[in-house]
Amino acid sequence: MEGGAPVDYGGGMTATASDKTSTVAGSWINGAVAQTTGPTHQLVNPATGGVVAELALATPADVDTAVGAARAALRGWATAAPVERSAVLAKLAELMEANAEVFIAEEVSQTGKPVRLATEFDLPGSIDNVAFFAGAARRLEGKASAEYSADHTSSIRREAVGVVATITPWNYPLQMAVWKVIPALAAGCTVVIKPAEITPLTTLTLARLAKEAGLPDGALNVITGAGADVGAALAGHPDVDVVTFTGSTAVGRRVMAAAAVHGHRTQLELGGKAPFVVFSDADLDAAVQGAVAGSLINTGQDCTAATRAIVARELYDDFVAGVAEVMGKVVIGDPHDPDTDLGPLISAAHRDKVAGMVSRAPDQGGRVVTGGRAPEGPGAFYAPTLIADVAETSEVYREEIFGPVLTVRAFTDDDDALRQANDTQYGLAASAWTRDVYRAQRASREINAGCVWINDHIPIISEMPHGGVGASGFGKDMSDYSFEEYLTIKHVMSDITGVVEKDWHRTIFTKR
Repeated sequence: MEGGAPVDYGGGMTATASDKTSTVAGSWINGAVAQTTGPTHQLVNPATGGVVAELALATPADVDTAVGAARAALRGWATAAPVERSAVLAKLAELMEANAEVFIAEEVSQTGKPVRLATEFDLPGSIDNVAFFAGAARRLEGKASAEYSADHTSSIRREAVGVVATITPWNYPLQMAVWKVIPALAAGCTVVIKPAEITPLTTLTLARLAKEAGLPDGALNVITGAGADVGAALAGHPDVDVVTFTGSTAVGRRVMAAAAVHGHRTQLELGGKAPFVVFSDADLDAAVQGAVAGSLINTGQDCTAATRAIVARELYDDFVAGVAEVMGKVVIGDPHDPDTDLGPLISAAHRDKVAGMVSRAPDQGGRVVTGGRAPEGPGAFYAPTLIADVAETSEVYREEIFGPVLTVRAFTDDDDALRQANDTQYGLAASAWTRDVYRAQRASREINAGCVWINDHIPIISEMPHGGVGASGFGKDMSDYSFEEYLTIKHVMSDITGVVEKDWHRTIFTKR
């Protein structure tokens, strides 16, 4: 973005939110910029194809250094009073607010997402999440002491599980870093995070501001490198205690396999193929608007995006016509322009993948109603696309597209609607559109997903959990529920009798 404020990463290296190339240190270890020796990687603005920065990547040796720093910092941070951890996170939220322009400029330049989305969704949601966990850090309570046997008092302690290794994706770089890092820090864990090597800027800024907020050196470390070497080294590192990951289902399974070698606990937020069920009594205008917004958010690069509209036959034709009309009004263009609705996909390669899936849809029974093309000019743009009459066996219906594409099928009755909604390996999110409270309650019970929206699709709040079932992974981000990923439960049992010879001793030996 023109006029974007420069971000100082130390050593005279800065990144600006323009297409002027600068050199950025890709790692932050033990509270300072780390001069890594890995290959240089170019960060490309997907809207222009211009190089934003050249990034010095990390190596597996840097992973060892970062994990060592996190391990050394663990005891001090884990034993800090909850109010101390809370104060650091509260200060971090303030600093994020003060540096809003920096975060927005970096997020837009590295992802190509529209500035309006970054300004009104990504950044405020991230700040709110940090503020939420600043408060939640002071509510980490165990179970009250009680006597469950005549001779002992039992209590439960909830303690930081240890060093957390986390790997985050490129679609929401700042939000995903916050979702993984902040509850772990609030719980008393220390963290090593590997952001996607194509979108590391806001994660590095987050780490820099965390230090400024008072986070001890080593409590948060950032390493940037390719998943095949640095990511694998982190997920399989013997000295971490839990591995968390957000990304594709295929990669998530590899991460879990690497973590399993050492028996590490894992938390995975993976792919999705969200059903968008429109019953016959739904508000059609609301459903049309919701379908367009839910399918196009972040250019469709969202695991919870509405991708499978399943519509009552009575409303089917009007729904298809309505969605096509609204999609036709969506403004594609410069992400820096506040009037832009839809930015580019993350790369030309990803755009070509999306285009390939759409191009094969007619051969599998689908009908491209609108879109289905890449606009002329630079950048990895792709038009909002609606594909009607898709077969249940078609690729675009079953596989995650991760682009601005909505497919539509009709259903005959409520049983058929819910059957189709659950006909997927994924289970991250879903929505049901109806004015009937009984239909809504049935849909919320019977759709297999970690989140079911009623008459809406996409909103999230810090107080409520996010996570899926099936091939969408397990465990939760956000909310108090996410603490369970970063805490271990300890039972403390104390004798209350003072008796030397316990009655149960006779089961082992008899006094002679």
